[in-house]
Amino acid sequence: MPTTESATLQLACELMRRPSVTPDDEGCQALLIARLEALDFHIERLPFGEVDNLWAVRGHHGPVLAFAGHTDVVPSGPESAWQYPPFEPCIDADGMLCGRGAADMKGSLAAMITAVEAFVARHPDHDGRIAFLLTSDEEGPARDGTRAVVEHLRERHERLDYCIVGEPSSTARLGDVIKNGRRGSLGAVLRVQGIQGHVAYPHLARNPVHQAMAALDALIQERWDAGNAFFPATSFQISNLRAGTGATNVIPGELEVIFNFRFSTEVTADALKTRTEALLDAYGLAYELDWNLSGEPFLTAAGALIDAATQGVQAVTGKRPELSTSGGTSDGRFIATLGAQVVELGPLNATIHKANERVRAADLDDLSRIYTAIVEALFGPAASA
Repeated sequence: MPTTESATLQLACELMRRPSVTPDDEGCQALLIARLEALDFHIERLPFGEVDNLWAVRGHHGPVLAFAGHTDVVPSGPESAWQYPPFEPCIDADGMLCGRGAADMKGSLAAMITAVEAFVARHPDHDGRIAFLLTSDEEGPARDGTRAVVEHLRERHERLDYCIVGEPSSTARLGDVIKNGRRGSLGAVLRVQGIQGHVAYPHLARNPVHQAMAALDALIQERWDAGNAFFPATSFQISNLRAGTGATNVIPGELEVIFNFRFSTEVTADALKTRTEALLDAYGLAYELDWNLSGEPFLTAAGALIDAATQGVQAVTGKRPELSTSGGTSDGRFIATLGAQVVELGPLNATIHKANERVRAADLDDLSRIYTAIVEALFGPAASA
């Protein structure tokens, strides 16, 4: 059974003991900065609002490979729901590292640091530049975290060629899935206006629920696109409907509908907005619509990073990973706007955001070896030969 004697597990546990619920960092970045300074990284603390961010770079020339991640975690919920205290990490009898952040994503952060330590020890004068982009605002609003750092780097014309995001991408075994893209996310709040009145006198009122039903059904039935080889077809989902005063004899004066598009590269956010508004107009609704674009879709096609990540996984696990764009959004959506090749590669995601979050302890040591193999493939002597 693994013990905390490995450098990766020791660091993971040190991070997990800090209850860094969004947006609090609780000293996690300071702990990582100390390790990076020992490797001669140039450190920049980039606080925005109440969010702690870090941009650290080692090297002075050549392409940039960034490791990206977050030190914040979601709340633990009732401690009574946990087998072990959520912020007292332990390795159980089955060899599982238990505690909040084990999978999402303090385990990955520890693996990234020890991977780079191993690479630099072998190649202190390596080609290229290695960077870390860390935030404490991934699980929250995601406004003053990676998004803000990316805009700061863009203004400075910083180069970013490759990026590994340590989100838990694996499903059944470590490294079985590499995320090489994500769908876009476009949300909206629709308010359909009616006229409130008594249910016994409908001719004196206008029921927005009744009026909106046909239009909402049309939105549900609409074929927005057919997807492509990398993305499924765009989906439209209603997540909330609200209307009425709570009384049984009052026709509501307004209906609020919250919905979301998860969209592929076959359609743009502007096209979805235009088509939605045209459809609502066709049904003669009196409405207001507030849009929120959380992120555009991105895709990393075959290239140096995909090759390096695939080879790294195969070298450590003996199995070839699958490329996938499924799932929700990540901070990769912001980083991709800099033109970087982006992949997400991390531990199993089965217990993320749940009580009793855990990850196989040995997987974190293997993940560190995978990360080292990727850096070796991109910046090692063989890469420049």
